[in-house]
Amino acid sequence: MLTSLQNPLVKQIKKLHQTKERRQQQLFLLEGTHLLEAAVTVDRPLAILCYTIAWQTKHAALCEQAHQLAARVELVSADVLRSIATTVEPDGVVAIIERTSTPEPTFSSLGLVLETIQDPGNLGTMIRTAAAAGAEGLLLSADSVDFDHPKVLRSSAGQWFRLPMGMNADLQSALQPYQQQGMQIIAAVPTAPLTYWQVDFRQPTLILLGNEGAGLSPTLRALADKQVTIPLNPGVESLNVAIAAALILYEAKRQRRADNS
Repeated sequence: MLTSLQNPLVKQIKKLHQTKERRQQQLFLLEGTHLLEAAVTVDRPLAILCYTIAWQTKHAALCEQAHQLAARVELVSADVLRSIATTVEPDGVVAIIERTSTPEPTFSSLGLVLETIQDPGNLGTMIRTAAAAGAEGLLLSADSVDFDHPKVLRSSAGQWFRLPMGMNADLQSALQPYQQQGMQIIAAVPTAPLTYWQVDFRQPTLILLGNEGAGLSPTLRALADKQVTIPLNPGVESLNVAIAAALILYEAKRQRRADNS
């Protein structure tokens, strides 16, 4: 059992709390039973699996399944587990996964495209919402928070492993082929003349949302076929970007369900 906080492996894992270390080591943290279950369900290989005796006792079947996917397994003390986790009260298991580059999703019906998203909680929530609303995937600009930030994974509630996701340094070039194939690009802009429910989402659509503070860049706003807004009562400046994404995605889902009924 690993009990020393000075153990080289413990020190290596703790470094993965930092973005630059995750990129350098090409590894990231997977924390907690729920996320491990999601990874095991899709047979995602684990570089390292760390857990406490108490967790193993409580989750014997999951532990056995995770063993089959793990290249290295370590039984650790509760103190070590708390040290390597980013959460205040971890539930007894942390896995390390290789930071493989995910291929960009392929859109033909409905997709979510995000520019310069900075808050990991927002991104994780939008991953979860996009999966729930039936989007085919999510495309993110390269200057956004990393997909494998610990809070992104936790906020996605396990949907991280189910929704195709990609990152691109040039969203304009990435979107143009879809536009040429007939997909409409709908951009959320505070000053737009249309409300989001005035758009026909029954046709193939990419929904475009921007940075939490600055919104979409002029380049991407200009690329959109239509711009829409979410009406707000006087005195309310804006909505959280994850809430905005949910409203628009579910309007698309509502229209498509009504069209098929």
